[in-house]
Amino acid sequence: MPSNRGRIEHGRMQKVQQILSEFQLRKEELLEVKRRIQQEMEKGLRLETHETASVKMLPTYVLSTPDGSEVGDFLAVDLGGTNFRVMLVKVGKDEKGSWKISTSNQMYSIPTDVMTGTAEMLFDYVAKCISNFLDQHNMKHKKLSLGFTFSFPVRHERIDKGILLNWTKGFKASGAEGNNVVGLLRDAIQRRGDFEMDVVAMVNDTVATMISCYYEDHSCEVGMIVGTGCNACYMEEMKNVELVEGEEGRMCVNTEWGGFGDTGELEEFRLEYDCIIDETSINPGYQLFEKIVGGKYMGELTRLVLLKLVNQNLLFNGEASEQLKTRGSFETRLLSQIESDTADQKQICNILNTLGVVPSQGDCEIVHLACKSVSTRAAHICAAGLAGVINRMWENKCKETMSITVGIDGSVYKLHPQFKHRFHMMVRELAPDCDITFLQSTEGSSLGAALISAVAGKLGS
Repeated sequence: MPSNRGRIEHGRMQKVQQILSEFQLRKEELLEVKRRIQQEMEKGLRLETHETASVKMLPTYVLSTPDGSEVGDFLAVDLGGTNFRVMLVKVGKDEKGSWKISTSNQMYSIPTDVMTGTAEMLFDYVAKCISNFLDQHNMKHKKLSLGFTFSFPVRHERIDKGILLNWTKGFKASGAEGNNVVGLLRDAIQRRGDFEMDVVAMVNDTVATMISCYYEDHSCEVGMIVGTGCNACYMEEMKNVELVEGEEGRMCVNTEWGGFGDTGELEEFRLEYDCIIDETSINPGYQLFEKIVGGKYMGELTRLVLLKLVNQNLLFNGEASEQLKTRGSFETRLLSQIESDTADQKQICNILNTLGVVPSQGDCEIVHLACKSVSTRAAHICAAGLAGVINRMWENKCKETMSITVGIDGSVYKLHPQFKHRFHMMVRELAPDCDITFLQSTEGSSLGAALISAVAGKLGS
């Protein structure tokens, strides 16, 4: 006969699973998300519906890919999160005439007051870090071409001119929205006056990731980031890009799919936790797709789920620590650590101890389950988005089957132990007519930006 304790644990776990079952999306629901994102993509490409589309489908003016003739030294600056990177890329040829690329880079963290101050403060700080980097590499005497990865929604007018539509990911620097970002960087470099730099191209991190992966695999026609935020780009037929004149060839389009759902397309899929995340963010009502998938939000989503379980007396004997009650205390990296824990649950226990909780074995199991629920939903919703992009490309090509490579970068994709596997499986399930290869970017968006600056002459500048 089962013990009373066993019955209580079984009953508790059933109630927990009932609460967490909200995160499980059926295949039909994911296919509906895929259909809706494709619908919004179509709206974003059309002149008459672009303004009202939640997926903006921004032209990038990247029209072609590297062909191997590019040699020289190039600089890349990658700004898209709380850290930004400066990279020197040396492109040469080996004895056989093949590309030979060497890179060196430096990461710089951006202070919060700079992220939320003025545009002048932010770009002066970026220029200061470039100056520091050039000093380290004794390159101040040389005028380099610079490729600028800028991972925020931008409306390009050409490859070296783009207007910032709105900040995301916690940035709020005033005086930048509505202005030419390349101009702001050039002005800051000029204000310093201690080095010269030719800013020849500005691209989104998804575009730079696609180009860096193209060097490894010429079938790479999609770039994607799953990190702090989440976004994708792909090669679209020019005749479908109504925001730009011209019918011939193809152009890389930055979907900015993080805004999918901003006009109601995700309403029946959003949970109470998603609503709290949105309401307490600095951009309520915007970037709703990203707030389900992005690493900036996953930890906080999990914390809210844990608090609900505590309030229902299903976790930690119904008592939450002060740390657990504190917004932002449960970081997304903890999901990775918890979900990679072995059977002994030591790591989960240690993490919860640092959050002021002394858990039972059952508590550790429930926390693991909560993390898995949040990250699996993120992987599956993200997969529905990518399946929509790939399905559109398949329809464009009018082929029975299509082979395609997707270049991917980002901390969630790279560091979470299960995200990649769950994501790959679901994309293939939702896009069955395509043979999909996933290629993890090694040097990522900085290398891609430098390579794009190397070929800027033929990219429509």
